Amino acid sequence: MVSEYTLALSEAEIGRYQMMARQAVAREGSQLAAAGVVVGATVADVGCGPAAMSIELARLVGPSGQVMAVERDKQALAAAALLIQRSGARNVSLHEAGATATGVEPGSVDVVMLRHVLAHNGGHEQAIVDHLATLIRAGGSVYLVDGDQSGFRTLDVDPDLGDMTPCYVEFHRRRGDDPAIGLRLAQLLAAAGLEVTSFQGDYNILTAPPGMRPPAWAARNAMLADGIVDEDVLRRWETALARLDSAPVRPTVFAPHFTAIGQRST
Repeated sequence: MVSEYTLALSEAEIGRYQMMARQAVAREGSQLAAAGVVVGATVADVGCGPAAMSIELARLVGPSGQVMAVERDKQALAAAALLIQRSGARNVSLHEAGATATGVEPGSVDVVMLRHVLAHNGGHEQAIVDHLATLIRAGGSVYLVDGDQSGFRTLDVDPDLGDMTPCYVEFHRRRGDDPAIGLRLAQLLAAAGLEVTSFQGDYNILTAPPGMRPPAWAARNAMLADGIVDEDVLRRWETALARLDSAPVRPTVFAPHFTAIGQRST
């Protein structure tokens, strides 16, 4: 079966997800707690991908809480099952479903989380958030995270990679996605009938370790299929990434990052 997942899940890509999940917990601790991600909570992680964040959430809610990891893509589900097994997390359950029909019982969870999913679902953003809003209990929260791909910057990057981010942004635009969806998170929550209790934006700043690859590289086959790039461009990028791995100065990545919390009235 052909995967629907835009970002091919190599071991390096899974490692990137795990790094992002660890950073999210470190950076968003107060926001997560304010949303209700606390010991004993029930959390649905929708569009969980390889479940790296689901595992981190499981640690936060503890043995008395539970995390429902929801994903529709077969490749991502297989990776998630393996990561959950490796982690030893016993309070994570994996569910095959989409973001507009999760199968989660309405009004049954304390927090629904959706991270970096809306940017890949152009035209369906409001329908997704509307569905998520039905899943939370009174006083519960929908927790959205997304970015602004057009604002992505890298310092000390190889010159032969200069067109990678613009190509990736154009790829999403042609698919009808909104590369700057992070700016609209609060509007989506309000339109779903939730009270926006927090809307914040900043930059994730990190030093890229050797072997790390950006989302654009993980999406290279999809971009090739859509005619955004050709084989020559991919070979140039591959050579430049390999050259970058041995560069004495590591690239610094600046990624726009937005979080928004919408709460259902009690």
